[in-house]
Amino acid sequence: MTSIPATKADAADPTPSTTGMSRATKVRWAVAGFCALGLAINYIDRSAISVSLPFMAKDFTLTPTEKGLILSAFSWSYALMQIPAGRLIDKFGERVMFGASVLLWSLFTAATAGVSSFAALLGLRLGLGVGEAGAYPAAAKTVSHWFPLRLRGRATSVYDSGARIGSAAATPLIALIIGLFGWQAAFLFAGGLGVLWAIGWWAWYRRPENKAGVNEAELAIIHESHREQSANNLHPDATPMRIRELFKQRTVWGMMVGFFCLNFMITFFLTWFPSYLVDERGFDLLKLGVFGMIPPLAAIGGSWVGGILGDYLLARGWSLNKVRKTCLVGGMLVCSVIALAAIAPEAWQALVLMSISYAAAAFTIVSIWCLPADVVDSSTVATLGSTQNFFSNIGSALSPIIIGALYGATGSFEVPLLLTATIVVAGALCFGLVIKKVEPIRRAAVEGASA
Repeated sequence: MTSIPATKADAADPTPSTTGMSRATKVRWAVAGFCALGLAINYIDRSAISVSLPFMAKDFTLTPTEKGLILSAFSWSYALMQIPAGRLIDKFGERVMFGASVLLWSLFTAATAGVSSFAALLGLRLGLGVGEAGAYPAAAKTVSHWFPLRLRGRATSVYDSGARIGSAAATPLIALIIGLFGWQAAFLFAGGLGVLWAIGWWAWYRRPENKAGVNEAELAIIHESHREQSANNLHPDATPMRIRELFKQRTVWGMMVGFFCLNFMITFFLTWFPSYLVDERGFDLLKLGVFGMIPPLAAIGGSWVGGILGDYLLARGWSLNKVRKTCLVGGMLVCSVIALAAIAPEAWQALVLMSISYAAAAFTIVSIWCLPADVVDSSTVATLGSTQNFFSNIGSALSPIIIGALYGATGSFEVPLLLTATIVVAGALCFGLVIKKVEPIRRAAVEGASA
């Protein structure tokens, strides 16, 4: 989407002196915050297994290969359900489908407390992936309705930082519950949080025109996105583009493959990282709870910087293409310092390098989740978001299996982490070279190409 020149007055919300209206309300930021809370719960539920697994394995006597299958099962069903979830979100709306998604995954999380076999645990992890498939596409859809382009980076960083907060909170919180009450209680707690969120979302959320508390000044800010789309020949109320049309676009393939590479690395932090600290660095439960939260905390900062910097560069007159590619390629290259963590002689050095790597990943992912609204109209945002997320989560599904197999074969995480660094460098090249230009996909061009 072509950037709109911004003045200093444009860079802030309208005020009485610039618009003649009352000061704009801030309901849109409460909406972004509610999405952030949902994604925080998403990552607490998703990460509960990785923190619990070293202790569950004693009850189940799981091999490294079986652990890898358990950790990857979520990603397979999560990936396969992405495109159906995106279609359902575009059809029925984010209010219905975001709430349904959170409720479903929460029930699967709570049910994990009652497992007594490897097969049952595997099945519930598959169910969790089905439920969580709609979370990020629904959040992207929500932001596309509530925020114009100039604020979308910050809004995306708000909800994405919820995922990082969830990752940071999961390790000490789940470790504390395990220490006090056992691993079964951790899953009951995590599932209960999601049920409460789903009830609150259905009761509170509405779109801007129907939401109590939104004044005309705030609606004027929100509707900038409609004017931007009209200027770029995009139509918010158009019929969603077909999946096969999206797959014909070089930009879409660049988005999918680049995100695949990034998610391969991110999944290490969500799956094998606690085991790495326990097995490779000799951490006990207390150290795991304290030090295991450092990289996710760094990622929260990375997410905020990604949103603020992207919006700042747009306001300074950078083109949308230059802003997105700078953040995508630069962030991916910094992620590759995880290779140095693999060979760091001291645990604290490895933690510092991994924190930098995870922060860079969070920085990058903000731009990744801005891309769907940058290149398609709002009728197709969830579909395109889920399409790129589908391919990226094939990387998530492969990551724990490959890392587990290499760890089992070598008895060390050194080779798996060096491979991970190589993959993220490939992702940087993909974002830089496969995506020729970040700009709207024209429906006329698509229809002509598919005729």
